[in-house]
Amino acid sequence: MSARVYVGLGSNVDRENRLRQAVAVLRGDFGELELSPVYDSAAVGFEGYDFLNLVAGFDTGLEVERVVARFHEIENQLGRDRSLPKFASRSIDLDILAFGDLVLDLPGIRIPRPEILENAFVLRPLQDLVPDDLHPEVGQTYAELWRRMAPAAPRLNVFPLEL
Repeated sequence: MSARVYVGLGSNVDRENRLRQAVAVLRGDFGELELSPVYDSAAVGFEGYDFLNLVAGFDTGLEVERVVARFHEIENQLGRDRSLPKFASRSIDLDILAFGDLVLDLPGIRIPRPEILENAFVLRPLQDLVPDDLHPEVGQTYAELWRRMAPAAPRLNVFPLEL
């Protein structure tokens, strides 16, 4: 059975190249991708270079654990340093935001990802792609959630990046 997966991608180290590489690998692994605009945003939780963030959507018949494992492989391939603290610079970060209407809370895997409701750089591109989709836990559309978050959201600038 196939599910629609939405993944958040972010980088603040060689960020343009790393996002291009990650999108290319995701296309090779999962086929056609639906991509949000790319946003430039300040680092959250630490002092560091600005991030580029976007959301990609694709369909897969794989189990969520296999997709997570593949994302870790891609991050490792693209230079992710897992010895750094949680809030630190990243060559690439791939996080499953939503996996169909699945709600899952396992060690290291939380779906939908809590950051959807916490960070503008996650919610804004997700609502760009699927404004009318419902968040599986709160039952509101991503557009409704964004309208509530937007007035207090930190700056997000669209970044022109060919992917």
